[in-house]
Amino acid sequence: MGIAIITGASSGLGREYARIAAGSGRYEELWLIARREDRLRELAAELGVPTRVVALDLLAPDAMDRMEALLAQATRERAGLSVGLLVNAAGFGKFGTCDDLSRVEVDGMVRLNCGVLVDMTQLCLPLMRRGSRILQVASTASFAPLPGLGVYAASKVFVRSYTRSLRFELRGRGIFVTAVCPIWIRTEFMDVARRTANGTTVRHPMPTLSPRRVAWWSMLVNRCNYPIATCCVTGAILRILAKVIPDPILMWGWEGLRRL
Repeated sequence: MGIAIITGASSGLGREYARIAAGSGRYEELWLIARREDRLRELAAELGVPTRVVALDLLAPDAMDRMEALLAQATRERAGLSVGLLVNAAGFGKFGTCDDLSRVEVDGMVRLNCGVLVDMTQLCLPLMRRGSRILQVASTASFAPLPGLGVYAASKVFVRSYTRSLRFELRGRGIFVTAVCPIWIRTEFMDVARRTANGTTVRHPMPTLSPRRVAWWSMLVNRCNYPIATCCVTGAILRILAKVIPDPILMWGWEGLRRL
């Protein structure tokens, strides 16, 4: 069984993954990781299964040291402890061009979306066994360069590429690895993304999916041991188009869409 570790569990997609993991009955304990302790405790009470609330700012300089210490302590307390599920759902984006975004905003996106994701994966891999599962939240934004959302899109290219490489490296070990690449999701992402010097760079993101649908479909895709989960027909079509249409054309198409 093992434990399930979910980052970004206080809201949106991470919260839905926690609900699905709890409902599956596959995991002996859920580790819920996010900054907002009150929301995590509320979710833990709702789930009604053994949980560990880890209120942690993953961008803090000592965050990964603290996570490593928590895992080490848990393995000392429980012989044979394993990680059955890792979901890296923590992340954020910011609307704006290179002229609009601050260094703090850019660094935060790259660190959380890329660096923390890799660090969490590296910490958990030694505790994973055959049948363990990894879901790394990327985006359809990873399929093409997106001016006005450039740093976020590039960070998700990293996630998708890293996940594909990791999947290959783990071949034969029975660990299922999937990059989750949905279209827009109805979460707090939009509110956070618009809090920049030019929050209307992307005016009306559409279409959107519910976080429940994305979490459910991606868990199913991961169980089938498939590398990419787009979670809808639109996402699948975008993935195909990105393979055959040159980037300059895709960027001009996006330039028109984001201004609608």
